Amino acid sequence: MLTDRAIRALQPFTRAYKVTDDRGLYLFITKAGAKCWRFDYTFAGKRKTLAIGTYPDVSLKQARDLRDDAKRQLKHGIDPASRHGIGESLEEIAREWHGRNTNTWTDGHAQRILARLERNIFPWIGQLNINAIDAPLLLQTLRRIEARGAHETAHRVLSICGRVFRYGVATGRCKRDPSGDLRGALTPTNAKHFSSIIDPRELGRLLRDLDNYQGTFIVRQALRLGLYVFVRPGELRQAEWREIDTGNGEWRIPAEKMKMRRTHIVPLSAQAISIIDELRPLTGDSKYLFPSLRSNDRPMSENTVNAALRRLGYSKDEITGHGFRTTASTLLHEQGWPSDAIERQLAHAETNKVKGVYNYAEHLPERRKMMQAWADYLDGLKAGADIVNFKIK
Repeated sequence: MLTDRAIRALQPFTRAYKVTDDRGLYLFITKAGAKCWRFDYTFAGKRKTLAIGTYPDVSLKQARDLRDDAKRQLKHGIDPASRHGIGESLEEIAREWHGRNTNTWTDGHAQRILARLERNIFPWIGQLNINAIDAPLLLQTLRRIEARGAHETAHRVLSICGRVFRYGVATGRCKRDPSGDLRGALTPTNAKHFSSIIDPRELGRLLRDLDNYQGTFIVRQALRLGLYVFVRPGELRQAEWREIDTGNGEWRIPAEKMKMRRTHIVPLSAQAISIIDELRPLTGDSKYLFPSLRSNDRPMSENTVNAALRRLGYSKDEITGHGFRTTASTLLHEQGWPSDAIERQLAHAETNKVKGVYNYAEHLPERRKMMQAWADYLDGLKAGADIVNFKIK
């Protein structure tokens, strides 16, 4: 019989092999080194194998308990792998749940959800019977995500798992949803942080999803411009035509509209100017670039952008209008742009009050280059290009 010490000592070889435990239970060692629990049995005259999970996510004791459960089912004439036995695997139920919801999501949203499961859940506990997954085991799997520093992703994956478990309960194949027991167990994210997309591939999907937005043209242009200029949502929706100078490629936001009460210059990339020019024939006679549907003398509602993102299938835990700023800040810093230029473009306050007395045009030449490079980068992601760093020239 196997012991934990013996299991830990098992090493991969050039070919997969198996090591038996007892009463039909064994470990299948893949060429890559994965240690997969299997249980062989016969039902209705046919030889079958039940996948139980991988070690150490499923411990030796848990594997033996699941084997014993399977044997009890067989004794009562029930196939352990059937929905009437000890249940189906988490992956099987998750894929079924995903398939039943795909038509209610955008393609990009559906791809994101499945990608998160395939990367973070299926390799570790996907083959495990859904009823064998308790809160500690689910937490152990989520800790792998946290170990990468992807704390927001861990929270999002937990939320997805909860929906899968609840679907399993509703369809009679899962006894309960263990995700609710993990409230407060994950590393909390900054309460002031706005949900954002910082994975370049996911950002590319968002840009493509915007082309399929079924709402009004004005709202779609607001979403597009918001990604290119990453101002605060209030500054975006209150943008006035008198503030826009496409000839000089600038948007000058007056101090009274700014959080820090300082005039702010937003360099306009060629792409941002194109978005504005497309909008001009529709709203150019009104005060605002993005007027309210009810009155040209009022800007669009503060909830419009976030409501549009929800309509596209993005939850509030995935992205918000304010999160566009986090997206830009994170990726610009990763690409090596000067922090001072990024912070000035974000119109953040300088913590050093002496250094904080600055001209609103400070770092403007660098910011112009950065904003155009950022726009070019977004275009590349939208086109589905390989993820490459945009160069600082």
